[in-house]
Amino acid sequence: MKVSVKVPATTANLGPGFDCMGMALPIYNTVTIEETVLPGTGIEINVISEDDKADELSLEHIPMDENSIIYKAVELLYNSIGQTPSELKITIHTQIPVARGLGSSASVIVGGLLAANELLGHPADEAALLSIATEVEGHPDNVTPAIVGGLVITSSEEDGSIAYRKLEWPKEWSITVCIPEYELATDISRSVLPKEVPMQDAVFNVKRMGMFVHAIHTKDSALMKLALKDKLHQPYRMKLVPGLEKIAANLKHEENVLGCVLSGAGPAILVISEKNNLDKIKSIVRDTWNDLNIKAEIITLPVEENGAEIIKID
Repeated sequence: MKVSVKVPATTANLGPGFDCMGMALPIYNTVTIEETVLPGTGIEINVISEDDKADELSLEHIPMDENSIIYKAVELLYNSIGQTPSELKITIHTQIPVARGLGSSASVIVGGLLAANELLGHPADEAALLSIATEVEGHPDNVTPAIVGGLVITSSEEDGSIAYRKLEWPKEWSITVCIPEYELATDISRSVLPKEVPMQDAVFNVKRMGMFVHAIHTKDSALMKLALKDKLHQPYRMKLVPGLEKIAANLKHEENVLGCVLSGAGPAILVISEKNNLDKIKSIVRDTWNDLNIKAEIITLPVEENGAEIIKID
């Protein structure tokens, strides 16, 4: 039996929502798991890039053995029903850029889990899949929208369960995703974060999260401009993303721009704006990075309302 699962990219944090806010985007990885018939062949993992321009070195970040996060996720699911995975061929067709802050690791975790769950006859429901995926990923802000789609606010509870609610992104607002050519590993991006933050910074972000949710529900552009500010992670990560500070400054006086935020741990950037003047926004970002000899792909994308889905069973 062979099962293929298509999983969307995700962007997390969205300014103030550190480790608790995520959104699915229409870029996809496809994970296929096949039960092989030859005993003793073990686990085989292959990664295939569908982008001819992809840097082959980026694919080397994905281990091809039992140390792979996709294997760890599959193993946890099998173990939950008292089994051990064996004789499986796993193939990952990648379109989501690796180490750019677009949920590439979450996508393969989720894809592996859904495919394995199908092979095993659906022993895990959505709650169990969310819990296992978060255990492997470490936090739920990417895996939750990868599974359920849309914009979500999500939390890992003390009992291991994942609480989430979907929010409706205003169609009047555009999301321009700016993906530089260089990589930034999540562990490096997390290493610059402090273990403790000043009380006033924590309070600042609590206020911004409240503003964010209200701005989403009321489509309040003026409030969203305030809501997208952050003091918990972006100030510390700024130095790891060349050009980010200048891009934000160059966009600040564009009336239709609501904010410029890191996508996840970076280095990709999201520019949230009203729908007019998108060409100028892209030009500002591209020109700023060009001055630093940084090439980038800059695309305006809708929210992907659908999460991971099984696309083929043989």
